[in-house]
Amino acid sequence: MTDTNTPITPDTPDAERRNLLQMAGVGAAALGVASLTGLPVLAQATDDWDKTFAKSDAVTHSKVSFTNRYGVPLVGDLYMPADRPAGKLPAIAVAGPFGAVKEQAAGLYAQTMAERGFITVAFDPSFVGESGGAVRDVASPDINTEDFMAAIDFLGLQDSVDRERIGIIGICGFGGMALNAVAADKRVKAVATTSMYDMSRVMAKGYYDAMTAEQRAGALAQMSQQRWTDAETGTPAMAGGLPDSLDGIDDPVISMYFGYYKTDRGYHARSVNSNGGWTVTNPLSFMNMPLLSYVNEISPRPMLIIAGSEAHSRYFSEDAYAAAAEPKELMIIDGADHVDLYDQVDIIPFDKLQAFFDQNLA
Repeated sequence: MTDTNTPITPDTPDAERRNLLQMAGVGAAALGVASLTGLPVLAQATDDWDKTFAKSDAVTHSKVSFTNRYGVPLVGDLYMPADRPAGKLPAIAVAGPFGAVKEQAAGLYAQTMAERGFITVAFDPSFVGESGGAVRDVASPDINTEDFMAAIDFLGLQDSVDRERIGIIGICGFGGMALNAVAADKRVKAVATTSMYDMSRVMAKGYYDAMTAEQRAGALAQMSQQRWTDAETGTPAMAGGLPDSLDGIDDPVISMYFGYYKTDRGYHARSVNSNGGWTVTNPLSFMNMPLLSYVNEISPRPMLIIAGSEAHSRYFSEDAYAAAAEPKELMIIDGADHVDLYDQVDIIPFDKLQAFFDQNLA
């Protein structure tokens, strides 16, 4: 088993690099060293338009904040139709991908759905971006599921929102969090995911469930020992992430993520994926707490699962669909890879998403 605290360099072989990224909790996103300042960052939240997508004149935008059940302050972007009709409107909470920030794919989805008549909030999860949390660049299957529920709390308190018509969109790793949240939170009336990742499964079992029992035990042993070091130093060790260059790298998955997170296409200064990575011990809770154990309990509320036909992650969506109860729909986008559904507006099926939520948040 590779040492999860080994830094990733341009000379690291592709196979070892992917193993390091996976065990760092990258799965849906490849990441490394970032801020350790650790203080809640609400005071630093900016109202400037610093998104990776153009601002739409068809919506209004404002920065908002709310607190989750664990007391972590979350920061979001609230989008509303500029010419919204009188009365209360349906609403959608949006988050993802795993390790991204609301200025990336989640914000694009939220703004586009607001153009189509919904009130939406795209938010940074705990410990990431402008949201708070004493430790930075760490994730939790429980806390991040709660983050979605806190967004539902927030939307349901808005005078302009019909709290009986609230849905969720989860992208990539937050697709799995979304399904987990909706299984428990009966206030949510419909859920859609794109390029869904089951982060607990990929960390616990590796891609395509290829991790052996010995590899799993070795990874857990290494991270357990790392906790002693982190406790002694007082700061968590950080795992390596995406390289700064693709020189000498042939792995198509690494190249795919690089093409979004490390280029002008999707780079953002606060994105974990764009700038560094997760803590070395990040996978610990994911490896022992399966996210989608109760996906069948989303029923009778409807589920729409969208994946690219060429996505390396497609099997997560297909397996979640198979495990879920009706009503459910699996939509495969021909020719699309995993990252295409982050930002390619000519590929993302926004017409389908609008029709799904129009019908199920009616």
